[in-house]
Amino acid sequence: MPFARLATATTPTCHIGLGLAAVGRPGYINLGRDHDLGANRSVDALRTRTHELLDAAYAQGVRYFDAARSYGRSEEFLADWLNARPDIDDIVVGSKWGYTYTAAWSTDADRHEVKDHTLATYERQRAESDELLGDRLDLYQIHSVTPDSPALTDKELHAKLAEAAARGLTVGFSTSGPAQADAIRAALAVTVDGEPLFRTVQSTYNALETSAAPALAEAREAGLTVIVKEAMGNGRLAEPHAPDALKAVAEETSLGCDAVALALVLRQPWAGVVLSGAATVTQLSSNLHAAVVDLDADQLNRLAALVEEPRAYWEKRGQLPWH
Repeated sequence: MPFARLATATTPTCHIGLGLAAVGRPGYINLGRDHDLGANRSVDALRTRTHELLDAAYAQGVRYFDAARSYGRSEEFLADWLNARPDIDDIVVGSKWGYTYTAAWSTDADRHEVKDHTLATYERQRAESDELLGDRLDLYQIHSVTPDSPALTDKELHAKLAEAAARGLTVGFSTSGPAQADAIRAALAVTVDGEPLFRTVQSTYNALETSAAPALAEAREAGLTVIVKEAMGNGRLAEPHAPDALKAVAEETSLGCDAVALALVLRQPWAGVVLSGAATVTQLSSNLHAAVVDLDADQLNRLAALVEEPRAYWEKRGQLPWH
């Protein structure tokens, strides 16, 4: 598996990845984006910003980079960066299919993305990803699987994914919504010719939403690499929006709320890679301090009190505006 590259890395930050959701398109739901990105969100401006982030991340030991077909031009930006650096061969590149970007580079579109987990969408988007990333694509994930997703029961799709896996592509899935645990367990049960289909799972887990933890531990026990997304709660766990308890712990550690929030996830024994969704190099550098945060029992207890009921958490997330 390509993730074996991470296991042999020696930098403290090798288990922090960089997700490109916030910089691959002009509109996203992360809080604080107006301040982070400013008014100029042209294709060229975000391409330059993405390349600066990738350079900074790689220089500081980050070795996993995460894109998606629905993240605007994230795959294109990542491909440009890779093509200009052919000597870089120690990273893992992941992308996702299942959502189509529909905002046409607008921040106020009626719909920014459309979900479709059919075989036809997989084949179309796989061709699009291959055209951009070619053999640099290590991991291809079904984007935001829920318990009712047809991708969990479509045997023809499973066969096609198994064929891709047999040719060396790692096949995974991501989850979203209040029933993430159910989706994870259903995906773990998917087999082709008696063999498990999926080798990675990417799920939301953070100080506010911990409900997927038992299922993620089961996935890790089953041999899957666990990737954690939205560890910052789409900005709800960063200054100035962070809860008072998180701000207090951050002050005690002399680091940022973001570093503490990410450290809380990194310490989970099942967490293989934890994604930073930084939109600036300064944010990224602050995020990477998570690798050296040491939280004591009292601090962990205070942070544990922040957990919200899953449906309440996802309702709040669904109400976040696209900035």
